[in-house]
Amino acid sequence: MVHATPDARIFVAGHRGMVGSAIVRRLEALGCRNILTRSRSELDLLDQAAVRDFFAREKIDQVYLAAAKVGGIHANNTYPAEFIYENLMVEANIIHSAHLSGVQKLLFLGSSCIYPRDAAQPMTEGALLTGPLEPTNEPYAIAKIAGIKLCESYNRQYGRDYRSVMPTNLYGPGDNYHPENSHVIPALIRRFHEAKVRGGQEVVVWGTGTPRREFLYVDDMAAASVHVMDLEPEVWQAQVQPMCSHLNVGSAVDHTIREVAELVSRVVGFPGALVFDTSKPDGTPRKWMCSDKLQALGWQPKVGLEDGLRQAYGEFLGRHGA
Repeated sequence: MVHATPDARIFVAGHRGMVGSAIVRRLEALGCRNILTRSRSELDLLDQAAVRDFFAREKIDQVYLAAAKVGGIHANNTYPAEFIYENLMVEANIIHSAHLSGVQKLLFLGSSCIYPRDAAQPMTEGALLTGPLEPTNEPYAIAKIAGIKLCESYNRQYGRDYRSVMPTNLYGPGDNYHPENSHVIPALIRRFHEAKVRGGQEVVVWGTGTPRREFLYVDDMAAASVHVMDLEPEVWQAQVQPMCSHLNVGSAVDHTIREVAELVSRVVGFPGALVFDTSKPDGTPRKWMCSDKLQALGWQPKVGLEDGLRQAYGEFLGRHGA
């Protein structure tokens, strides 16, 4: 197999995103010298012919498929067609082109939203396709499920070694702090920071504050991704099944949204009050991943939530100013 060695030609799709940039940092720290990246202007991943030609030309050894259209509840509710179409096209173009050009090793990054809305907690890999999805992000989830099944299908039919990992909610350097389309932690960091700067008396948080969420620092996710990619095939296959071949990646700890909001408030240094707007949707009541299989393979998260939030806020200040 091809490990993350200095000479391996490794394509990181989505290198400008939070996860992709963290994977690049991890590979560089391991001494990898031939990391291939392309911006959207250089390679449109929605363009099947362009992706096929790129793979045929570049003689790639490994692929980390971290490119995706992502967003929080508001973005998923507002742009469901874009979320399902763009994610389906990107993963199909990359996985098929990788196969056509002889790439044997690929890692597909999915999402915890693939699991049923009311899945038993903590969610195990076997919960996939056992019930209805959360309506607010179903199109995105369907696309991610399709990505898993694409990998499984090329493995079954062509003997490829295409693996899938399903991260819990991620945060950290490179996050999207858009005021409407961001996920919960970056949205809270921005909201509390702006309230502190303008001397606001309160910050409004969507929902009741009771849903529980699990969070993982993005550099821990990057380490998990490289760890999974480098596992020997027999070790990997001992933990997965041909038609249930994905592994969860989580921190093994979850928190209520209220707890997270209070922690962000403290990290940012906002002295005012929290107000919960119960007219806004909560989303899934609880999303807690069972990561026992991956931890049995030797990976453990290293960054706790408070430390991670402090690092994330520091990076936010560096990008957006104090």
